[in-house]
Amino acid sequence: MSTIAFYIDHFNLRERPFSLVPDPDFLYWGPVHRGAFAMMEYGLMTRAPITLITGEVGAGKTTLLHHLLRSVEDDVVVGMVANTQGDRGEILRWAMLALDQRSEPGETYVDLFSRFQSYLIEQYAAGKRVLLIFDEAQNLSREALEELRMFTNINSGRDELLQLVLVGQPELREIISAPDLTQFAQRVSANFHLKPMDAGGVADYIAHRLRVAGATSEIFTPEACRAVYTATEGVPRLVNKLCDIAMVYAFSADSPVVDAETVEQVIADGLLVGAPKRPAADTTTDGPLLLDARRRV
Repeated sequence: MSTIAFYIDHFNLRERPFSLVPDPDFLYWGPVHRGAFAMMEYGLMTRAPITLITGEVGAGKTTLLHHLLRSVEDDVVVGMVANTQGDRGEILRWAMLALDQRSEPGETYVDLFSRFQSYLIEQYAAGKRVLLIFDEAQNLSREALEELRMFTNINSGRDELLQLVLVGQPELREIISAPDLTQFAQRVSANFHLKPMDAGGVADYIAHRLRVAGATSEIFTPEACRAVYTATEGVPRLVNKLCDIAMVYAFSADSPVVDAETVEQVIADGLLVGAPKRPAADTTTDGPLLLDARRRV
């Protein structure tokens, strides 16, 4: 049996509480995430041509997207574009592929765009509209962003055939703010920036995920939660990484709780890759507790 399975049993949980895989079932509805999701819903309900959601790596954007996809009505056809690199022709092909519309051999850009437009009109005639979501949109070139603006020109008057949602890292906002993309920026009707959680938010986040996983008592002490916040600066993905390993360490030490010393041990052992830089500390350790956990199983 794996170490993870052992620590789940050790803490009387049903499942692993801090997986890095985006899971809407574990979505924490803090003020920041409520605001971001409300803006997504606002963009969808008001049929905004372009909705923009940004946040640091690991801020929870993808998890919110998955929750949004669960809540869309049957009259919305959704296409998700994860590969946001390429020129204008490639972006159109990726968009068509996301909508299960493959390009034909020898098909020119004009042919493909005409078929794309016909598809949108067909969906509209059937009482549906199309939502295209572009993840990691900070990788889009200016040429590609201009192409997306041209997509929205297919909408006419009160008839919205297509909506775009762009999700990306903070630099996406800077790119769109450039003078040569003013026309694109004017099409953005709804936008929100996901900020990291504060110390109180991190404590609530940890407690929430543990409850969803089946916890019935406190596992992370208040001091441990503060140590997690200090190390991660409130970025959800980093919080998950640190808490997950800290639980393995606590299990290996046969401790019923995760305390601040356990969290600091994980950090001192250099296992929180990607964390914000902290001043070096004089910490003497007996070596990674993770090795003890491996020996135990």
